Amino acid sequence: MRYLARISYDGSKFLGFQRLKNGKGIQNELERVLKILAKKEIFVHGAGRTDAGVHALDQCIHFDLDISISVDKLKYVMNRLLKDSVVVNSIQVVSNDFHARYDVKEKTYEYFLLLKEKNAFLSNYAYLFYQDLDIEKMKEASRVFLGTHDFSNFVSGERENSVSTIDDIQFFFEKNRLRILVKGHSFYRYMVRNIVGALIDVGLSKITKEDLKECLEHPNVSFKTRIAPPNGLYLKKIVY
Repeated sequence: MRYLARISYDGSKFLGFQRLKNGKGIQNELERVLKILAKKEIFVHGAGRTDAGVHALDQCIHFDLDISISVDKLKYVMNRLLKDSVVVNSIQVVSNDFHARYDVKEKTYEYFLLLKEKNAFLSNYAYLFYQDLDIEKMKEASRVFLGTHDFSNFVSGERENSVSTIDDIQFFFEKNRLRILVKGHSFYRYMVRNIVGALIDVGLSKITKEDLKECLEHPNVSFKTRIAPPNGLYLKKIVY
């Protein structure tokens, strides 16, 4: 039987979602627990990878189990066995052809900046940024990213295809806390962090909205901007 589980995790406690030989990936932790339940190797498939230090509020995984157990009991036992930094929020039975990655319709990421305020308890969970930002200028520039574009200049590593669609970017600012929500169909390595980093450079008046347009219209011309650190990034929601 195939299960879809929605999970959250503290990315600062792992070296990313992907299974690693040293066992420090979130996949390793999930598969460790499922092996205890099933008494054999169980492979976990995620909706996408998150890098070391990136958090998730709604990562999705699927896995197959052939043991007799209710979804409520399965959730309970997994949460008892998992490290405290990983939580199963919900589990449901899905069809055998469901795939956590390939069936995704939309993802939302959130980036959290704490502006001009030192906070010992948020250093792993926000980008502590001490310079003044022109947030209105950042909002205006963010509209450049909406729609379908070749994001080669905002993706790390070599890819044959860096085309993606961003549906919406929203800004929420209150009491020195800036949250940037990015909603789209698919995201590639460091893509959200590159987009946020570029918007920060706009907010610092280091580059302009027109520069961002050039980056998208001429993806073969290299143009690198700041990469926002991983600790401020959260995988917020996945829609199937």
